[in-house]
Amino acid sequence: MNANALKPVLIIGGSGVVGAQGAQALRRLHPELPIAIAGRDLARAEAVAATLGNAHALRVDLQRADLGLPEDAQFSAVVLFVKDDTLNSLKYAQRRRLPYVSTSSGSFEIAPEVARHLRARDAAPILLASHWLAGAATMPTLHFAEEFRRVDRIEIGALLDEQDMGGPAAAADYERLVDAAAAQILENGRWRWVRGDEAARSFLSVDGTRVAASAYSPLDVVSLAAATDAHSIRLDMALGESASRRRGEAFSTEIVIELEGELHDGRIARRRHELTHPQGQAPITAIGIALGIERLLGLAGGEAVAPGLYTPDGLIDPAYQLRRLREFGVQVRRAPDAIAAAA
Repeated sequence: MNANALKPVLIIGGSGVVGAQGAQALRRLHPELPIAIAGRDLARAEAVAATLGNAHALRVDLQRADLGLPEDAQFSAVVLFVKDDTLNSLKYAQRRRLPYVSTSSGSFEIAPEVARHLRARDAAPILLASHWLAGAATMPTLHFAEEFRRVDRIEIGALLDEQDMGGPAAAADYERLVDAAAAQILENGRWRWVRGDEAARSFLSVDGTRVAASAYSPLDVVSLAAATDAHSIRLDMALGESASRRRGEAFSTEIVIELEGELHDGRIARRRHELTHPQGQAPITAIGIALGIERLLGLAGGEAVAPGLYTPDGLIDPAYQLRRLREFGVQVRRAPDAIAAAA
């Protein structure tokens, strides 16, 4: 599909810290694609749109069924970089049969979105992309899992530097997902909700420092369980000092992926892979959402996606996403097996 022939992609929250980088990532991937930056503050939205080219700004009101947008406005997709408690944005996309991307729901929050889809299955393709950094852990994990004949255990450690929380929307997501509910893990084949001491774990940072973490439940665990049939899966998040800052540099973000199971040659092994980005979490999230948008619109990976309910791993080739992550600055390292075994 010709990107220039599409109507603008409506990015709600596109003037925020992560949303603006998401728009920039989309522009880098598709220079001709029209973009509409929507937010509560029109001046901020206009400032972001001006940096993109072939973009304009709109004021949006999530409390209104029409989002406060002009009746004759036309878009090719609706993308959320904020939490929409009203689901008016999803209803708007369904009425107009537009692809929709959700980015801020924990695993305990997706029932309203799923119910909307079940009531209107043919209305629009809905991408639930509320994974850690929009799939930056899940998609590489699935790529690395191809080394195994059988995956038994997956443990993901995400280190978010305390100086890298992002804007108000990201901070609100963190507080809601951490404080509002227990975290969901898969333990020996049983789904569990844990909090407090049960949720606690530690893992080795990329420089070998052991950091305290706690179970966290964006959609990674449920996606990985469906894709791999591993019997134990958890994602733990640490909020603290990243390895780069311990070296006296600027903050970075880290993802540690550990897989255990049977390799294709029959050996039982534990493999550890480390992903870092020297500019923190926002650029990684941005490229993940941009890849979801291009796939929904048929700009990469196949034709435009039919109405349905999707997660990134059901639409995007993990190897392709990992390649794009590298192109956008993610550094990937496989740790020696001795380190993986000791972690």
